[in-house]
Amino acid sequence: MKVKEEHLMKRFKDITNKEMPKSNLAKDCIKAFVVGGLICDIGQVFNEIYGNLGLGVEETGAFVSITMIFLGSLLTGIGVYDKIGDFAGAGSVVPITGFANSIVAPAMEFKKEGFVFGVAAKMFTIAGPVLVYGIGSSIIVGIIYYFMTLF
Repeated sequence: MKVKEEHLMKRFKDITNKEMPKSNLAKDCIKAFVVGGLICDIGQVFNEIYGNLGLGVEETGAFVSITMIFLGSLLTGIGVYDKIGDFAGAGSVVPITGFANSIVAPAMEFKKEGFVFGVAAKMFTIAGPVLVYGIGSSIIVGIIYYFMTLF
């Protein structure tokens, strides 16, 4: 029995290795770097535009974040961001636009199930854990910082 299982496992690994798409790591890294950099450059352009309009540093940062989230959501909604993601891989996931994509894509996928059980329930399936742990850890760090400044 054990010999048969080992044979099946070897056969499974052989088939998997044969069918698995080959990745060119250097090429994938360059594409991710370039696309991620372009997304960040677009954010920097908006930063310069809003800064030149006379907004303060905090307001400029807020407007840039809002604009990039809007663009990521819009491009996801019209089906462009998925193509960018297919091409760039992690380069499209890391910036704030990738976060917007991770919220909008599941919401769009499940919209036919209705607003409550579809859009609202599935919207944070990917981004939800990031929000929970991000907010939770920021609260813990904030409390530690508060007590450290008391002394």
